[in-house]
Amino acid sequence: MRLTKFTDLALRAVMRLAVSEQGDSPTTREVAESMAVPHAHMAKVVTRLRHLGVVEARRGRGGGLTLTDLGRRSSVGWLARALEGEEEVVACEGDAPCPLRTACRLRGALRQAQEAFYRTLDPLTVADLVEAPTGPVLLTLSAGPRTD
Repeated sequence: MRLTKFTDLALRAVMRLAVSEQGDSPTTREVAESMAVPHAHMAKVVTRLRHLGVVEARRGRGGGLTLTDLGRRSSVGWLARALEGEEEVVACEGDAPCPLRTACRLRGALRQAQEAFYRTLDPLTVADLVEAPTGPVLLTLSAGPRTD
């Protein structure tokens, strides 16, 4: 199974925010720069994370992004499911529907494999992701070359 780039960026952003010191609220631009991704992409990610209740964003002087309590204790499996949506692994319907769709065993097997993937992530929390050695490395990341 492969996660979308959007989910990858969201998980990296959440990890970065999980190691922010008390009073340190990086901006979307700062998180994007530390992850070496375009600001526009990170802005979309942050918007989605806000809607999920995982990130809080404050505007203006002293503003920035903070991880909510929900975000800190969230299951990585839950977060990945919420970001990826309930899409099937394979597209059996659509413009050119698969001729096997009414009698296919592959679709069900792939759905089970997808759910097994998420179940493996379910016990892991965002807080777990930033334990050593990851957390200290995240704290050393600084803005790299501009990407936008």
